[in-house]
Amino acid sequence: MRLTVAPAPAAVHLRLPLIARFTSLSIAWLISIVIGRIGELIYNSMVHGVPGSLPATVAAAFLADFIFFVQGSFALFVIYFFLTFFSGKLAHWVYVGLCVLLILVQTGLTVYFGKTSVLLGADLYSYSMEEIRQTVGAAGGLSLGLLGALVGVIVLVLLIVQFVTSRIRLDVRWAFALVGLGALVSLFNASTWVPLPLLESEYANNLVINKPAYLAKATLVRFDGNTDDGVDIYADAYIGDYGEPAKDSDIRPVNYLAENQYPFLHPDETPDVLGPFFNPSPVLPNLVIVIVEGLGRAFTGPDAYLGSFTPFVDSLAQQSLYWENFLSEGGRTFAVLPSILGSLPFGQQGFSDLGSQMPAHLSLPGILKKSGYESAFYYGGNAQFDNMRTILRKEGVSRILDEPTFGGGYQKMPGANGFTWGYGDKDLFRHYLSVNAPTDTRPKLQVLLTVSTHDPFRINEQSRYLQKAEQRFTSLNLTEAQKQDRRKYSYQFASILYTDDALREFFAAYRKRPDFNRTIFLITGDHRMPEIPMTTKLDRYHVPLIVYSPLLKRRATFRSISTHFDIGPTLLAFLKNNYQLKTPSVASWQGTGIDTTRQFQNIHAYPLKMTKAELVDFVMGPYMLNQNSLYRINTNMNLEPVSESGQLNRLNATFEQFKRKNDRFMNGKLVPDSLLTRYN
Repeated sequence: MRLTVAPAPAAVHLRLPLIARFTSLSIAWLISIVIGRIGELIYNSMVHGVPGSLPATVAAAFLADFIFFVQGSFALFVIYFFLTFFSGKLAHWVYVGLCVLLILVQTGLTVYFGKTSVLLGADLYSYSMEEIRQTVGAAGGLSLGLLGALVGVIVLVLLIVQFVTSRIRLDVRWAFALVGLGALVSLFNASTWVPLPLLESEYANNLVINKPAYLAKATLVRFDGNTDDGVDIYADAYIGDYGEPAKDSDIRPVNYLAENQYPFLHPDETPDVLGPFFNPSPVLPNLVIVIVEGLGRAFTGPDAYLGSFTPFVDSLAQQSLYWENFLSEGGRTFAVLPSILGSLPFGQQGFSDLGSQMPAHLSLPGILKKSGYESAFYYGGNAQFDNMRTILRKEGVSRILDEPTFGGGYQKMPGANGFTWGYGDKDLFRHYLSVNAPTDTRPKLQVLLTVSTHDPFRINEQSRYLQKAEQRFTSLNLTEAQKQDRRKYSYQFASILYTDDALREFFAAYRKRPDFNRTIFLITGDHRMPEIPMTTKLDRYHVPLIVYSPLLKRRATFRSISTHFDIGPTLLAFLKNNYQLKTPSVASWQGTGIDTTRQFQNIHAYPLKMTKAELVDFVMGPYMLNQNSLYRINTNMNLEPVSESGQLNRLNATFEQFKRKNDRFMNGKLVPDSLLTRYN
């Protein structure tokens, strides 16, 4: 028996009619993409308003979509052509199925961006199914309206396919032209041809990005397993040790001791910058750290560009040490506890995500515990989220009081479909005060994390605070156009006013307690609320820091930049210098201490992690690096794109060296065992 195989050109020739049909299918997909983009622009204009120049926005959006279309067409053609060897109908319906799936993904990502003003990338894979279920459920879940819209999308795409394929028949050369263009666009990476930042705000630049293309690229990067080890091409030319740029003497230097074994180990030379502002106390002071969900400088403090919606916090800042240009280390909550309590590196997806594989490390709670401090964490939600319970236990926090510990007498926040984030901030503060005896004289480190200013921004006393938001619009002397813009986010602003009142009541009650006079309070945000569109890439991290205490002998406002990395080392330096607290002489802190310069400056070089999956931001001196784009940080914390190759190389080199260390510590240790034995 002899087998014969038809020549390849003949096989292709027999399939020319099927290949020609591919062009019609592609046109149907392109029409679906265009309709989806028009829907996205209309939807986001209704939710957030038209961003800046409408013609520029529309042009950039359709260019991004066209590039995605031709790249996708190349990949789809490979699948389609292969399936034609089995069945023309099979190839047709697989293509249609993939087209429907891609449009459904586009619709889902459009809704996500409309609700959060954030692009969904590889962070999708950084949360457990339970965490995703809780987040989606708390935001309202899959409503009947949304399910109906998805069914409508499916029907619309099928109708477009039927209409186009029955009426449009093009020559096969169009199919080969489209596939060839797709191959060229993919080969030369045309998605990078659209220069960003192209538009005037971070929100507008994110709006024009093709959402499925962004997710696909982030997914490939997430799972390709490649690590860039070619960082030494920069290092010798531009830097010495990490944090010590060769040509930037204003950056606070770090002298690493044993980088091969302990990548971040260095002498702890954090200066005591708080001591001069405090009166001495006969006993160790209590430390109360209040981390406010989503508290960004965009809507709190003087010169907040959205107007301040925190009148009480503003009044407290006038009696405090106040840093108006402080930065969080993460764009989501996952980074805040490791950064503040341990000044820890990120690992691949945030230090907390290491779970049981977290290397032993020094921390603020652990070191204070050695000196008699009792530490506790208070949260209105479930501390299992983001592995908070795991890292708190690892750092020696002895009491964790979260949602299951509240008992009777407290009211959970309104939810949807049976989901809620837990108890509101007023109940959180009441719970804290009820379980802490005011006569207990043991020194304490208490950390409170609020939750009411989290999506979906449904709070108790909702109608009252919506009315207060409207009153605040008037008291801020906003124009009618500005009021209309703010009203799109009435629920967000109402929740901020609610939390501000919760803090007012908390401090009013605390002042009546005998332990108030020996307590130092710190208030900061975990990150800036992203659901109100942001102006720059730095805006997401821009939060206030307030240090308030009856022990203060004078107040001050600082315009210098510091971050959450600096809080733990600064508090330990203060306690060591003023209360003879024993602290380690070497440490692995990422922070070098808070800067108390009154003028605008940045003496730090720090990475910032936007999501669990994205480590693309780095600040050093007056510059910010985002991927390979360089910006100068202005005195008002806005960003100005600059073209300075020397500075770009310097920041790239320093950032790459951090990332190399960040990869290495996960396979080793942060500090020697002897140090852990003594201080943990």
